Amino acid sequence: MLKRKAGRLERALGVRFKDPRLLQLALSHRSYAFEQGLGSNNERLEFLGDAVLGLVVTDMAYQRFPDLAEGELAKLRAATVNMAILAQVAEELGLGQDVLLGRGEALSGGREKASILADAAEAVLGALYLDRGLGQARRVVERLFWPRMQEYMRGEGERDYKTGLQELAAREIGSVPQYRVTDSGPDHAKEFTASVYLGDEVYGIGRGRSKKEAEQEAAKQAQGRLLGDHAEPVGTEES
Repeated sequence: MLKRKAGRLERALGVRFKDPRLLQLALSHRSYAFEQGLGSNNERLEFLGDAVLGLVVTDMAYQRFPDLAEGELAKLRAATVNMAILAQVAEELGLGQDVLLGRGEALSGGREKASILADAAEAVLGALYLDRGLGQARRVVERLFWPRMQEYMRGEGERDYKTGLQELAAREIGSVPQYRVTDSGPDHAKEFTASVYLGDEVYGIGRGRSKKEAEQEAAKQAQGRLLGDHAEPVGTEES
């Protein structure tokens, strides 16, 4: 079964691994490793793959969009390497069916969890880098992520600002965004207002016809401020 999984994934990647054990390790979630009594799982490869992905995407952004300022480059990178995009790539590669999970994790829907899929995608990239080098890893990253960078630059698709903000805030200031949502108006025409806090300060305020829409708008505003688009604080939450 493992050989069949590896072969299918290699075809999806367009690469044959020299050491198939690396690919098996990349697919081994910690729940599977614990259940099987293995001494290692895919978390170290995930760490490595995150760095490889970040380097290649940053270089692509820098080289292919020479007119973008630093803040816009950072936005593009954050929009390209967030959990939601990684989970999409993992689904495209079929990692949901290939990742090795413990019985409990599998029964609880682990094959559809964005976090598990995203981590597996990064682990596979880490394994690819170790097995075939940066050049081959770059070619795979370009094939999988360049179309998504182009979509972002064209303003297409739904942008997951909440995930992007969470990762950016963790990296830049070591904080986790907290959202507070209020609503107003009659049931058939409610308007939601979301405020996103980093620490004790409001970094963004968004409004929309749904809670999700308001939170995404607030996160978008907060990303802009965190990346230096706004010199002044957003202010306090409206009453």
